[in-house]
Amino acid sequence: MNEIRLLLAGNPNVGKTTLFNSLCGVYQHTGNYPGVTVDIKEGTRKSGDTTLTICDLPGTYSLSAFTPDEQVARDALLTSHPDVVVQIIDSTNIERNLFLTTQLLEIGIPMVIALNMSDLAEQSGISIDADCLSRTIGIPVVSIVASQGRGIEALIASAIAVQGKKTGTCSVQYSQTVTERLTGISTFLQEHTALISGLTPDYAAIRLLEGDENLAHRLHSEDLTIPVIDTCDPAEIDRLIQEIMIARYKTAEQITGCAVSCSIGRVMPTDLLDQVLTHPWFGIPIFLSFMWFAFQLTFSASVPFAAGLEVLFGTMSDSLQGLGLGPTVTSFLSDGVIGGVGTVFSFVPSIFIMFLLLSLLEDSGYLARAAFVMDRLMQSIGLHGRSFIPLLIGFGCNVPAIMATRTLQSRADRIITIISIPFMSCAARLPVYVLLAGIFFGAHAGTVIFFLYVLGILAAIGTALLFRRMVFCDEPSPFIMELPPYRSPTVKAAALHMWHRGREYLQRAGIVIFGGVLVVWILATLPFGVEYGSADSIAGILGHIAEPLFAPLGFTWQLVVGLIFGFIAKEVVVGSLGTLYGGEDSLASSLAADPALGPATALAYMVFVLLYLPCVATLGVIKQEMGSWKWTGIALGWGILVAFVLAFIVKVIGTIILGV
Repeated sequence: MNEIRLLLAGNPNVGKTTLFNSLCGVYQHTGNYPGVTVDIKEGTRKSGDTTLTICDLPGTYSLSAFTPDEQVARDALLTSHPDVVVQIIDSTNIERNLFLTTQLLEIGIPMVIALNMSDLAEQSGISIDADCLSRTIGIPVVSIVASQGRGIEALIASAIAVQGKKTGTCSVQYSQTVTERLTGISTFLQEHTALISGLTPDYAAIRLLEGDENLAHRLHSEDLTIPVIDTCDPAEIDRLIQEIMIARYKTAEQITGCAVSCSIGRVMPTDLLDQVLTHPWFGIPIFLSFMWFAFQLTFSASVPFAAGLEVLFGTMSDSLQGLGLGPTVTSFLSDGVIGGVGTVFSFVPSIFIMFLLLSLLEDSGYLARAAFVMDRLMQSIGLHGRSFIPLLIGFGCNVPAIMATRTLQSRADRIITIISIPFMSCAARLPVYVLLAGIFFGAHAGTVIFFLYVLGILAAIGTALLFRRMVFCDEPSPFIMELPPYRSPTVKAAALHMWHRGREYLQRAGIVIFGGVLVVWILATLPFGVEYGSADSIAGILGHIAEPLFAPLGFTWQLVVGLIFGFIAKEVVVGSLGTLYGGEDSLASSLAADPALGPATALAYMVFVLLYLPCVATLGVIKQEMGSWKWTGIALGWGILVAFVLAFIVKVIGTIILGV
């Protein structure tokens, strides 16, 4: 059995993940790389007697990495010893993609180029001679359409064929000065090959000249003086680096000129669409309309599924009563597991539908345009334009959103964005909204949920503005972004994205929810002899101790207990309420019948859940990314303060307009 380790590399927005999903389907997982906290997907595929282990690297424009994501991609290419690298290239923008190609060629790893979105290139009037491109570079070139699975088998066959073979006959023609300097460094490195981690001396020389600090540190640790690097003036080094970049761009331009031709002056319908969707005045209202529709559809489409699951869990709970399992076991299964965990999982359809809609918007290319539209607003409030992407990811889960701030070069931009992200309403909060909005706002539930998401965005904006003006007084770094081409999202690709994100959510949340609900059930049961979930139980005592703090907001002790255990995971809020309000009636009926609850109080509670403490997992990632307990404490304290203030304002205004 032949085994091949294959890395997928390429610029952002070239369809790497779509190709990865086409290659691996459901046979994928998150790779565990020592010292790496960026998620890297790995999967397998069999082709005849060959098993391919495929790794989807973070997108990068260059191997001269500036962000943590780019560093992960670079280090994997240089140190993980892959058998083959497949570079995915956007067929509608070949020249820009070939800049990375010129760097990959210098590593010396067997390569294949996948010309993705070749159908869009044809529609745009771009003609690509793949055979000519292959001959010019000396690398197999395969035209594919990853979203439709076209060309996949040919790509796999080419990858298997180049294993162990030297590829790439095209080399960058550097100036005489650069060549002399590189030759001097390379000659020196030939005597110290043990210190350059398996790189060729020629490529290690380029890495040193471009500022590879790790490589330079290894040489300096042996008290070695590196020619050129340690003897040239820094201004001279900068000039040499600029010449290297210019030479690579010229090489990319020459390759493109030989193999690519375009129809000049052709206006595409997508160009006209961009004029509307990215309009400085219309763009933001259009984006908000899309988001409102997504939330409205999420609530409306998930109601039948949630109702069906609620009936199912209710039937299961009723059936336990006649099994003679004993009161304690019956209470644990009925009130704890079914009443708590079952209540949470009845809202899983809402989360899956939300992931599906976000996948469709992302795959279509619209979310990148939303980031472009939001850039002017983001800059005006002190956030980097690229911060919008982590904030948007926060709608799914705050944990990967905070990790995504690694794409920001400035530490100040990262800190401000990380503090703002917890205000973005993650999927774990959605069950609370669906439950309470459905009970107290009926047909307007979708609009209420949309209001909560917008309020979270406004809280994030206000936070960024305050911290930029009061703490970090420098200007955010410039934002440069490339808009990917429009694509027609496929049902298969969107369903795969939904399934993988939803599955990860269930795997992460399932254990946490069960553990949290188990603790709540124990506290609601003890001490033995008290009525389950009563004010005399330990849970009731805890709730009553903290209840005075929340008196201005009108929260009952049951709601307070939900907030306390919501720190474990926001899903546990609903699980706790399901446990504490356990009884013959459903949770919705019990909440609706509580005289202390009304529309205003319910809305204030949802606002508090939106804004207060992030979950334990998010807290851990904040500490990990901040590298400081000080900033972690500031993020926590700021969230609690904002939650109290805004929930109180909503409670007062809501009471005036809506009543209790």
